Amino acid sequence: MPVSYDLNLVILSVIIAILCAYTALDLTERITTAIGHTWIGWLIGGASSMGIGIWSMHFIGMLAFHVTVPIRYEETIVFVSVLPAILASGLALWITSRKTIQILSLLGASLLMGAGITTMHYTGMAAMRLPAIAHYDLRLVTLSAGIAIAVSLVALWLIRYLRQQKPVIWWQKIGASALMGCAVPIMHYVGMAAVCFSPLTSLSQEIPPTDTSWLASLTSVGAFSILS
Repeated sequence: MPVSYDLNLVILSVIIAILCAYTALDLTERITTAIGHTWIGWLIGGASSMGIGIWSMHFIGMLAFHVTVPIRYEETIVFVSVLPAILASGLALWITSRKTIQILSLLGASLLMGAGITTMHYTGMAAMRLPAIAHYDLRLVTLSAGIAIAVSLVALWLIRYLRQQKPVIWWQKIGASALMGCAVPIMHYVGMAAVCFSPLTSLSQEIPPTDTSWLASLTSVGAFSILS
């Protein structure tokens, strides 16, 4: 079944991913310099905002995906899929805000964070409802998981590296955010490429076409508000 993407939504998903990466860099500094137990509040708030930002990028990327049959989304599964992203973000912020970070800790955190992002992605894809049968290419699924782990490792290393720079030069922070923000969507779109659909024409009339532009707008406004 032929597929297509809304280029405007693809670009929007990348912008949100870059903003999310910048937020992660900023929040790590705040958690590190927090006094007393205030770091816990920063960690919870940071994990929530960063996780929702990653999830928003993912969901807008899914809304950019079009096939020749109507698609709708199971709301409960869509919202459940945000939980792995929040947990993965909390782990990343906690690891990178510690005074010392061992290489093994960095590798282990990137593995768990990559697993969280992958879980979020394929849970979100499981929310798709359309008159077709999904077939997954195991090689691309494995590749997308590997990219998620590699992206997580690069992100954690960049956060650790910039934290050691005193002071952090603005262009280094923006450059790191752009690199991280462009890498995360690559995982998403490789994961989307891992699936193909065989249409069930007998059911094509049972799912009416839906306008998802309002969902993309609502998700975008929510993501920008939270990350800001």
